[in-house]
Amino acid sequence: MKAVRNLVLIVLGLAAAGLVLAWTFLGSATVGKDTPFTIPAGASVGTVAAKLEAEGLITSASGFTLQARIFGSDAPIQAGEFLLEAGMSQSAILDAFQSGKVVRRFVTIPEGMPSILVWERLMAEPLLTGDVAVPPEGSILPDTYAFERGQTRKSMVEQMQAAMDKALAEEWSKRASGIAVDTMRDALILASIVEKETGKPEERRMVAGLYSNRVRTGMKLQADPTIIYPVTKGKPLGRRIKQSEIAAVNGYNTYTRTGLPEGPITNPGRASIAAVLNPEKTGALFMVADGTGGHWFASTLAEHNANVAKWYAIRRERGEM
Repeated sequence: MKAVRNLVLIVLGLAAAGLVLAWTFLGSATVGKDTPFTIPAGASVGTVAAKLEAEGLITSASGFTLQARIFGSDAPIQAGEFLLEAGMSQSAILDAFQSGKVVRRFVTIPEGMPSILVWERLMAEPLLTGDVAVPPEGSILPDTYAFERGQTRKSMVEQMQAAMDKALAEEWSKRASGIAVDTMRDALILASIVEKETGKPEERRMVAGLYSNRVRTGMKLQADPTIIYPVTKGKPLGRRIKQSEIAAVNGYNTYTRTGLPEGPITNPGRASIAAVLNPEKTGALFMVADGTGGHWFASTLAEHNANVAKWYAIRRERGEM
């Protein structure tokens, strides 16, 4: 029994010595609170370990490096921003770095946001880097996009433009026969008008049908947002449209030119593009606000004038006239 007891004591002593050696040579993590940690592109394990030690997140850079070589997987350490959680072990830190569990942040581009405001939103995001020009109008697909700390604004714009190219091509492949537009470019332009003309999703196809009818018959589109665009480049006008602006002759004003404007007036969402490529079959040629955020539609001028009279009555009741 004494021999067994001695053997147990020897084993326990060796285990304790092993723990001491492990602490000495491998070190330990000292993450006291949730801490963001960024690994630059091309960084080696040794560089990352030195950065961890310098920031007080591990006790030994050489120990971390040794542990990575002995116990780490064959996967390389990934670049990006990581969140090291309080109490995280060195093994867990290494696993996070090798699995690429980076922190994802998001920027949202709402449907109908013009390019100048997309640019302002990207330039105002402090975790993005570099400069970028205002994207061409209509080239950005409204959506929510993930990004990492330090990502360039240029790469974000390229990602958004690639998404628009893909969405436009996909919707074009599903277009109905006999639509009013002959090219994807014209579909994008008309979709930008539909996007600005209604705030009700259920109206998109009806508005698209109305403007498609006007395009086919050679009627002026007379879309108010096309008057505003040359004045503000998509930003809110902040006042009523002037008569001089209604009469202005330019490439966008659809009160003084027939057909589509020369380019998009905003970045339309996918739903507006789909509406233009599969519009409502309707005889409507006119629309006016109905006081609820939607519109009344009419196929004759007489019906339209009656709807206008109803709209004016609503405005008078509201004290707007």
